[in-house]
Amino acid sequence: MASKANTSYTLIPNQKCKRTNHQSSYFCNTLDSDPQLLSTLGDFKMLPLEIFHIILRYLSVKDIGMLSMVSKTVSQHIINYISTSCGSRRLLIQNFHDLDLSGTKEESCLLEHYRALGLLFKRCTLLLPTKDRLKYIHKILSEVSCFKFSGCSAPLQCLGLPCYGMFLQTLTAGWDELECHRVYNFLCELTNLSRKMQTVVCNKPGSARKLELRIRLFCRNVLLDHWTQRSDSAFWLTRILKPWPMVNQARLLYIIFGPISPQDGQVIWQEMVEGPTDESSLKGLANAIKLLYDTGTKEWTADDVISLVDELSVVPREWLLENNARLLILSGNNICFTFMASKAVNGRAIELARLIVFLALVCEKELYCMDWTVRMMQKVCKVFSAAAERKGFLQSVANAFACVTMEMLQPIMSGERDDDDRGFLNLFHLLHAQANFHKEVLYLTMNASSS
Repeated sequence: MASKANTSYTLIPNQKCKRTNHQSSYFCNTLDSDPQLLSTLGDFKMLPLEIFHIILRYLSVKDIGMLSMVSKTVSQHIINYISTSCGSRRLLIQNFHDLDLSGTKEESCLLEHYRALGLLFKRCTLLLPTKDRLKYIHKILSEVSCFKFSGCSAPLQCLGLPCYGMFLQTLTAGWDELECHRVYNFLCELTNLSRKMQTVVCNKPGSARKLELRIRLFCRNVLLDHWTQRSDSAFWLTRILKPWPMVNQARLLYIIFGPISPQDGQVIWQEMVEGPTDESSLKGLANAIKLLYDTGTKEWTADDVISLVDELSVVPREWLLENNARLLILSGNNICFTFMASKAVNGRAIELARLIVFLALVCEKELYCMDWTVRMMQKVCKVFSAAAERKGFLQSVANAFACVTMEMLQPIMSGERDDDDRGFLNLFHLLHAQANFHKEVLYLTMNASSS
């Protein structure tokens, strides 16, 4: 399109544009009638700037993005339009609180608008260095208070951060790791994110609940949730976690992915400590762990991830073993086996035996195949190098079933019954789990004997 313009207007390169009575600003005046720059505007060179802006008002954001690729000059004029109050009002839609945040059509349209806007900015700033691109974009977006870390007074009812995240995801898609590092560092500097994280990980869990919530919303909505490729999500999660020691990584992981209150969105720190929890409370944590383990990120070894899981199981205090078992099941076979094998190698057979009991209990409660638990135990047995160690481990599993049964029975026998009979129901499930577990062991033994 630009080359066609060169052919059309070479006969009159120095033609001056006359001013109207209204003193309109013409492209050619703006460019000082430079022939080369004028030619890249094509037919638009004869239009007053105001008319060009009016034309832009009738184009979709996606179409403006396409137009910006015509030439560097057109792109510059679009950048100038974005900076005007008219362009800013048109492009930076801010009705983030007027929507039902439950997957409505209006929500999808707003997110799609900011996806298109991210693509527009990506194209308009293509020739700028990363640092200059980020400064320019921040200058434009700083007008939107809901894009700021603590800029919205009702963050749970606001679509601002998700739109900001969609914009950034589109802008940075395809950038190399070095550029994305710069983006993360820029955001950290802009929001003082590292200092805020330091505050929550170095103080008592729950002592800064509102700040924990803000960190969770910013990390999830802006940095993590919009990526379609798991490797991209793993990259950004690594940027968040890796600067910190392992104990702080576990705390941050819980803040970002742990269970929250449906009323105020704040992190429930005692969920894993006070009683058995459900799958929904652990799903986010399990998915994050799988993300780091499965994507082959060079910055995370298998030992790193297993150490993180181990550290996580004592945040804020030691979890109930049932919750730990449920997390391992949700994290997948590879992580579960590697975690258990690590305990076997390190001589923690008694802990491992109790974990087997609670894996069986979770399988019974959730109607998973008990065969899975037995085969996992069989696989772990092979980690022990000596036959005496394997025999001792199997004896520990049998003893663990007896010990856990007595632990659950004792409060019932002493009359300490819950209002909802939770303890009695848990014992009921455990006895069934033990029966089904041993049934699968017998099936395995008989099949091995017959073959």
